[in-house]
Amino acid sequence: MPRLLSVKTIVIIFTGILLITTAVSCNQRNQGPEVKSLPKKVNPPVHAEYVKESDGTVWIPLDQVARSFGLRHKEQDHKIKIGYTDVMLEIESGSKKAKAFGKAVTLSKAPITRNGIVYVDEASLSRLLNTNVQFDHKNQLLHVESLYSPEDDAAVDHSKDSKLKRYKLLSVADNQDQLVSFAKQYLGVPYEFGAEPYEQSKTFDCSSFTQHVYKRFGQSLPRLARDQAKLGKRVERSELQVGDLIFFTVPGRFENDKVAGHVGIYIGDGRFIHTWGEPGVQISPLDSGYWNKMILSMRRIS
Repeated sequence: MPRLLSVKTIVIIFTGILLITTAVSCNQRNQGPEVKSLPKKVNPPVHAEYVKESDGTVWIPLDQVARSFGLRHKEQDHKIKIGYTDVMLEIESGSKKAKAFGKAVTLSKAPITRNGIVYVDEASLSRLLNTNVQFDHKNQLLHVESLYSPEDDAAVDHSKDSKLKRYKLLSVADNQDQLVSFAKQYLGVPYEFGAEPYEQSKTFDCSSFTQHVYKRFGQSLPRLARDQAKLGKRVERSELQVGDLIFFTVPGRFENDKVAGHVGIYIGDGRFIHTWGEPGVQISPLDSGYWNKMILSMRRIS
């Protein structure tokens, strides 16, 4: 006859299983974005409830365009920001002035707002995305090719050192311990897509965080991760030093997966500090987990 387990033994076994399950789920949490939520290389047509003026102008809802790429869409004070971990497009309702991939552009028509929804015309949308945009009026379907910027090809090869604006106050290389301490004091600061300067918002997105930390040590970085990835010199994993920037791909975000979509700062011992989702500024392993599979390049900005 098999021996029956006591109630105490059963409780101990059940508790152990519960603890193991909880530990596994915690380790899997906040490792990075779910790949299944990212935009595909070829974007399926998107249903867009357009507005057509008497002069024939077709206005397309901007939030539906953002969703077609799996991008964040943030509206505040008539300003619209669209992007993934940092801002790619900035538009203001009623103004032809906009920013696309960090560069100023002039739209053919100023965006309009109807019932709280911001609309852009077809020509302006093509200019913003720098890609072919076609709208099927009959079926109300929007066809948008993969996002592309003229600088995407140039972003692939970083073999040469690039210049950057620097101030001779402190330096990253000479103050590695101080840099780590300074960066760590922001652990837990909330992540906010398209965050305004920290002094104003008390939040960061990935590239505003690296920009903020580097500014403390005399380096003036561009606002976007893709532009920060064009500076300094490339280093290999074996050469990585505290304070080096690590850039990650976001599969499908751009036409070219070799364009940086996320950035963090190496702090030694196989770890880097960055901000993404919950809990905001956090420390993650470099040589394992989600982000290890997404490493694009490592660069020394000093």
